[in-house]
Amino acid sequence: MSWQAYVDNNLIGTGKVAKAAILGLQGGVWAASPGFTISTEEQKAIVDGFSKPDAIQASGVRLAGQKFFTLSIIDRTIQAKKGADGAVMVKTKQAVLVVEYKAPVQAPEVTPIVENLADYLISVGY
Repeated sequence: MSWQAYVDNNLIGTGKVAKAAILGLQGGVWAASPGFTISTEEQKAIVDGFSKPDAIQASGVRLAGQKFFTLSIIDRTIQAKKGADGAVMVKTKQAVLVVEYKAPVQAPEVTPIVENLADYLISVGY
């Protein structure tokens, strides 16, 4: 399956995720939903946020130019909020899954979707 298919089918296709991207830990966007353009600086901040959580906890995270306030960083999962909307980022061995959701959808509905895909990718070496 292509990386784009994971974004289209496993994330956007659930109806809970508004925008999604898969970022490589070494840099670069592997796949993204249309119009979800995460800049190089934003990608680096997200990846660095897993190893240096203090910075992303203090200043929040930017996704496609939109600032989200960091709510929690627990192991491999970062949760953030912007008004009633939010974002979930989950790290695998080689990538970070980044999703944005829109109200009325909430984090407890989206987080398991992203973490389950992350579990699968980890199980196949990614």
